[in-house]
Amino acid sequence: MNILYHAPLSPFCRKVRLSLAEKKIEIQLVEERYWEKDPDFLLRNPAGKVPILKIDGKTLSESSAICEYLEQRYPEPALLPKNVDAQFEVRRLVAWFDDKFHNEVTSKLLYERVNRKIHGTGYPVSAHVKAGAKAIKYHLDYLAWLLDNRRWLAGNSMTLADFAAAAHLSSLDYISDVDWNRSMAVKNWYATMKSRPAFRSLLADNVPGFPQPEHYSNLDF
Repeated sequence: MNILYHAPLSPFCRKVRLSLAEKKIEIQLVEERYWEKDPDFLLRNPAGKVPILKIDGKTLSESSAICEYLEQRYPEPALLPKNVDAQFEVRRLVAWFDDKFHNEVTSKLLYERVNRKIHGTGYPVSAHVKAGAKAIKYHLDYLAWLLDNRRWLAGNSMTLADFAAAAHLSSLDYISDVDWNRSMAVKNWYATMKSRPAFRSLLADNVPGFPQPEHYSNLDF
């Protein structure tokens, strides 16, 4: 059995979960309390991060590297285009969300509101929350601009870029930190994404101490 060691609201884990589900690769989900630095966990990944995927007799870490491995090993359905220039745009946007969006938004909202409580590291820093709430508006406007010029985020086909963006936004949507009324184009894109079968397990997530908001799993918002 393939095993994914994960944290339910981690956007990096969610990106891998979406890729696995889209490619119809069956896995067992094992929730990992990575912040406790369990010795067995550190043997699986000395970097002390999730996700970690056990598949094909290998133990893989780093979400983007895992997704690239899955794309090479299980090429259908394709989440990377064949064209080199198009591949670059997908990778650029994946990096945008996993780096810039993560640092400016996810870490300021999700990590402050949820991770601090789960990890027992105190209360949210209000300045960080305010900064994240301001930054997400810019990022939603950027998404809207992309969707005004393309069918999907990176072009005319759904790609890993859409999964990377949806992974971060779905984590934030769990704590009601996304203003879906800011852009109808973004709202419609996300509704399409979360209607995919690959999204089902994400929409079923429930984090103790943080009840799922009513709209979260509603495909029509």
